[in-house]
Amino acid sequence: MPSQPMEGIRVLEVAQFTFVPAAGAVLADWGADVIKVEHPETGDAQRGLVKVLGLDTVVKGSSFVPIMEGPNRGKRSIGLALDKPEARSVLHELVKASDVFLTNFLPGARAKLGIDVADIQAVNPDIIYVLGSGFGYTGPEADKGGYDSTAYWARGGSGDAGTPPGSDSFIGMPTGAYGDSVGGMTIAGGVAAALFARGQTGQPSVVDVSLLGVGAWATQFKTNLSLMAGGPMPKVVPPKYGSASNPLAAAYRTADDRWLMLTMLQPGRYWPEFCRAVGREELATDERFDSAEKIMANAVEASDIVAHIIAGRTKDDWVQAFTGMHGQWSVVQNDWEVGNDPTLRALGQICEVTDAEGVPRRLVGNPVQFDRTPPQLTRAPLFAEHTDDILRELGRSDEQIIDLKIAGAIT
Repeated sequence: MPSQPMEGIRVLEVAQFTFVPAAGAVLADWGADVIKVEHPETGDAQRGLVKVLGLDTVVKGSSFVPIMEGPNRGKRSIGLALDKPEARSVLHELVKASDVFLTNFLPGARAKLGIDVADIQAVNPDIIYVLGSGFGYTGPEADKGGYDSTAYWARGGSGDAGTPPGSDSFIGMPTGAYGDSVGGMTIAGGVAAALFARGQTGQPSVVDVSLLGVGAWATQFKTNLSLMAGGPMPKVVPPKYGSASNPLAAAYRTADDRWLMLTMLQPGRYWPEFCRAVGREELATDERFDSAEKIMANAVEASDIVAHIIAGRTKDDWVQAFTGMHGQWSVVQNDWEVGNDPTLRALGQICEVTDAEGVPRRLVGNPVQFDRTPPQLTRAPLFAEHTDDILRELGRSDEQIIDLKIAGAIT
């Protein structure tokens, strides 16, 4: 197996939930040694979540909890009471031995625990300090906490863009930790750039990524248009089928109540091929649709025809009929289908991992691969699982470890 790009890099993570821990998981996928510092009694607060969006996150009798495994696979966990004086020397030794420090704690907590930028840099001037925040490191909301539902989805514009005009309800995120996962990947990229820069110049960086900023980046197409126009972009109510100018750029329902997404942005180019694929070749030469201009001018009528054609057969029928077609299309997949997607499987992005009970499980791997080699995942750590091992690596004796436990400094 080729060497991983982060091999030899030590990351110290003092963070919880998904946003910043997801970055640690990506770095671990890339070969970094990631040590996760957890509260010695409660651990990462996310360990206590048993339901998210109405779904059970835990299974009785199993230690495998996907909401923890996803953003924490490949790490080691130490239970360390950062508010205890006895733990301070352990923290400092870990900081000295690390290349990257990750946190998403709020300013007050960072100051109280001695983990703010100046605190960490005083211990290790070469460390790359990384802060993931809801609303940024400065400004009127620097002290404000945020989740991806508030900072990324609501404030960042995706929620408004995804909610149809006149809707009686607000459209929420499509899944848990949606913005957190995107934001974690963004942080990992920032860490990679900072490590590269340090290697070139010898100078470390402070890396800041906010959920609000990631949300704005995700909606930049529409936001940039509004900035140019001088006001919010109007919400366009699409016709029942297709788009106002292209029948091949829309989602259509199949006979078995599934959806196909067509995104053929050049209708004149793809219309004849599409008509052949659906068994309606005569539509390609129909005087209403025999040029790109006519297709666009008569898009509503064409879309109505396409909708009735697609509704006449099942999803599997259309998959077979469309295989090999040059025009761009896709089945609208559910979560189970994504996990079993043949292309993701071929890429090795649905990865096998063995849980603490020895049961083989599967997780989605991060989408970046090096040398076309899928990541080899290991499970997330159990709470404080590696405390003694990490302390022994720091040179602590068994007697010293016992003393730290008696003092309540470690788990």
